[in-house]
Formats: sequence, C-alpha cells, structure tokens
Amino acid sequence: MTDRPQYVIGVDYGSDSVRSVIVNAADGKELATSVFYYPRWQKQLYCNAAKNQFRQHPLDYIEGLEQTIKNCIAKAGPEVAAQVKAIAVDTTGSTPVAVNKQGVPLALLPEFEQEPNAMFVLWKDHTSVQEAAEINAHATKFDTNYLQYVGGIYSSEWFWAKLLHVLRVDERVREATYSWVEHCDWIPFLLTGGTEADKIMRGRCSAGHKALWAEEFGGLPPDEFFSSLDPLLKGFTERLYKDTYTSDVSAGNLSAEWAGRLGLSTEVVIGVGAFDAHMGAVGGQIEPYHLSKVMGTSTCDILVAPNRDMEGKLVKGICGQVDGSVIPGMAGLEAGQSAFGDTYAWFKNLVAWPLESLLSNSTVIDTQTAEALKEEMIGKIIPELSKQAAALPLDEKAELAIDWFNGRRTPDANQLLKGTITGLGLGSDAPRVFRALAEATCFGARNIVERFRSESVPVEGIIGIGGVAKKSPYIMQMMADVLQMPIRIHQFEHTCALGAAMFAATVAGIYPKVEEAMAAMGGGFDVEYQPEAANTEFYDKRYQQYLALGAFTEKLV
Repeated sequence: MTDRPQYVIGVDYGSDSVRSVIVNAADGKELATSVFYYPRWQKQLYCNAAKNQFRQHPLDYIEGLEQTIKNCIAKAGPEVAAQVKAIAVDTTGSTPVAVNKQGVPLALLPEFEQEPNAMFVLWKDHTSVQEAAEINAHATKFDTNYLQYVGGIYSSEWFWAKLLHVLRVDERVREATYSWVEHCDWIPFLLTGGTEADKIMRGRCSAGHKALWAEEFGGLPPDEFFSSLDPLLKGFTERLYKDTYTSDVSAGNLSAEWAGRLGLSTEVVIGVGAFDAHMGAVGGQIEPYHLSKVMGTSTCDILVAPNRDMEGKLVKGICGQVDGSVIPGMAGLEAGQSAFGDTYAWFKNLVAWPLESLLSNSTVIDTQTAEALKEEMIGKIIPELSKQAAALPLDEKAELAIDWFNGRRTPDANQLLKGTITGLGLGSDAPRVFRALAEATCFGARNIVERFRSESVPVEGIIGIGGVAKKSPYIMQMMADVLQMPIRIHQFEHTCALGAAMFAATVAGIYPKVEEAMAAMGGGFDVEYQPEAANTEFYDKRYQQYLALGAFTEKLV
C-alpha cells in the first residue's frame, strides 16, 4: 500500500440489475454505488416463462456497465477517478452467449438484434433440459468420467447443454456462431477492447463449474466426447480454450475506447471475471468449511477447503469442485437452490394478482394514483406475511411445501421437478402457506448441508449474504433453527460487488493475495442469528416430512 489513496471498482451483474461500487482499497469503505435495472429484461422481452425461456440482451449489460460506473465516478469526484487502479466483474452463471470470430455477441449484429437465441441465455433458462439429459446418458459411455468434478450430474442451467440446444433449434444462429462465451468472461474482454474470440481469457470459475474443464483432463473433455453426442458440437473445443485463469490474474488494461467512455485511465487493470456467488463469498469473508449462502432469487452456496483435504474426495450431486474457483490455492465447492427468493416472489405475485388486476382496470382512480397505490401495497406483502407467519404456533400437521418451483439445483440436479404444497384446508390462509414455503426453502438448505456432511465435507458455520439475508429476519431465524447452526450476516450491503473489488485490489497489486484483501477490506459481520434449542425437535420432524413429500413429488415426474 502507498500513502496515496487507491481505489478500485467492483461490478456485480445480477439477474435483474447491475451494480457498481467504488471502494477504498485500504479499508473497503464504500465511496459510491450505482444500480441499473435492465430495461429490456424489466419488460420481459425475449422471455417466455411458460417455456422456461429467459434471455437477456447484451445492450442491457453494456448500458448498465457504462451508466453505473459513470454515476459512481460522478459521485466520488475526479480526484477519486484519477486514483482508480482496477476493475473486476462478477456475473450470474451459467449465462453464455453465441459470438462471432471477433467475439461480438450475435445479438449486437443488426440481423440478430431481436433474436432470443442470439442473446445471453440466463442461468435460470431451462430450455435445454433434454440436452442435459443426453449429456448425462452420454457420459456413461466413456472410461473417463467427465462429470466427476460437477457432482456426477450435468444441468440444463449450464454451458454445454445451452450451446447444444441453441445450435439445434436455430439454423441462422448456428451458422453465424464461432464460439460460446460466459457473461463473466465477455465483460472483461469488452472492457479491454478485445477483437478476437480466440483470445478471450476464460475464468477458472465458469470453466470448471459449468463447462467440464479440469486440470486432470488437460482442459476440456476431448472433441470426441462432444462430437459423438451430436455432430453439431464438432470442433467447438478447438474454438474455446485449454487454459483457464483465476480471478487474481489480469485480463489486460482498460481500452482507450472504454477509458474515454468511463472517464478513467488506460492504466486501469481489468481482472479475470467469475460468478457472483464465488466473488460474493470472498466479499463475505468466507472461511474454510463455512458455507457462504448468497440468498437472492436463487441461492448459490459456496464452501472452500484446503486442496490437501479434498484429495480423493468427489462430492456427489453438487455443482462442482474446482481448484481456485473462489480463492486461488483452495478448492471451491458450489451448491445451491434454483428458487429461493423467487419462491417468495411467486407467492407475492399470486396473492397480489387481484390487486394488480383491479387497480390496472380501475375507473374510479386515475392511472398514476393506481400505480402508486399498487406499488406501495405490493411492497408491503412479504413483510406483512412474515410478521403474521412468525406469530403462528409451531404445528407438525401444518401445511407443507417442497421448494422446487424452478427445479432442483442440488443435491442431484433435476430441472424437471416442480414445487409442491400439501396439507391444505379451508383454514389455510396466506400466512400459513407462506410459512410452508419459508420452511421449504430452509429445508432445501439443510438438504445441501447434509449432502456435504454425508460426503465427509464438514460444514462448521453459515455466512449469509444477499438480499434475503439482509432483509428478512424471519427467514434467517428459521434457517438458523432448521440448520441448527448460527448464521452470520455480513455487514456490507453489496457483498458480491465488494468481493469483485477485493479481486480488483489484488489484480492491481495492492495486495499480494486475495486473502489479504479480504482481511483489510472486509469489515466483518453486523448480525448473527442463533438457533433456538426449543425448536430443534420440531424442525427435525418437519424436515423428515419434507424429505418424504419430496420423494413422493419426485415420482410424479
């Protein structure tokens, strides 16, 4: 560190918005933050929820990147801008896109600007369920188990399944596609002014957890693995990559074009990208064998362990274990739930439907007043449901739910599964059903913890980050009771962006290792939920009911 202040920028791309933060590299203090909600995504353009199709236009990402960083710089001032040393980026994943030989997403070309298959395929897009099933069946035909580092099951949320689906269903896109790139790899390529897809620096995080890259394979599985699955995949490994990079590595410097657009120097270093939950775990000061739960629309659960402890261990049914995907030099293990906050949002939308419909068609009040009233009332639904649900007595015969409203991510990925609610009666009101949904999401979290433990990977504590962790004491207390472990909530509001900033500080050489950036910039925890011993027996019994209902639900698919 120098005596002169040094600043870094962390950029966090979420499902609905992108946020940038400028922080002081010395202590992690936030100087400015800005958020941009994707305008095309807000209108659900290029999406079809009934078909599980969720696509995002690259212009949403580009506009958000420029606007949020410029807003942060405007707030922080020119003296801060002059001392910005690095930018690092995290994104959702697996969220890949088809690009041409120059590395340009096809949707940025005039002929494809309205074509969903030419856009980024968001993590929760499940249009490639069939392709994932084929990959799983195909993998059993080879002596080498190419799925061993992704829990033994390939998911429709991931890289190869999505690529194969797009190639199959869209001839025009197929003929124009040169390569296939993760969102977290493309943004650094964009910022550094890249012009050749072959030179995109691919992150260890995305490659190892979603694209079957492993050091033991010498890179990606061989072309034969993919071309024998479907000839449409022939040659793609040659146009992808062999080497990958951890996020403490520079992807290059800010290009002259982007330096001019943002008001920064070309001396600003750009870090190799990674997924939001992995950088969020760093921002939340993850420790070995403590499960970092990024709780938003879904959950992404991250655990790190010394590599020596993982020798000979392959955890079944999770989203991968990859050397250096979180902290370089340690194994990063990923799990998660496909719907967490999305489950509560679904129920909120369900109970708000009459309000939405009636106010939208009201002839009694004007449109502006109706919209304001609607926004105010809908914003109060979840807090009021939480308050009323918390007041209900514990009841072993209460309504019971399964949290697979967007399929099951882990343990044992299966995106064909659906949510379940049972035990309904004429007395089943909104707070009681909400309580069942809250229990289900907490039981889903417990199922993940128990999978780690059954595979001889201890879980010694829980770190909560993300919107639900910060905003819902009701859910967090229930989670602590169900898991029978304390949950520490990190004090920083935008933890994923902070994690990106920590990597930026490391890439800039301000800290030699990201662990030192974590210690200096972290800030610690501001809330801790302790499990209530009196509730242990109740939730143990309810969890067994959850498992039984889940087993029944799974038979219906």
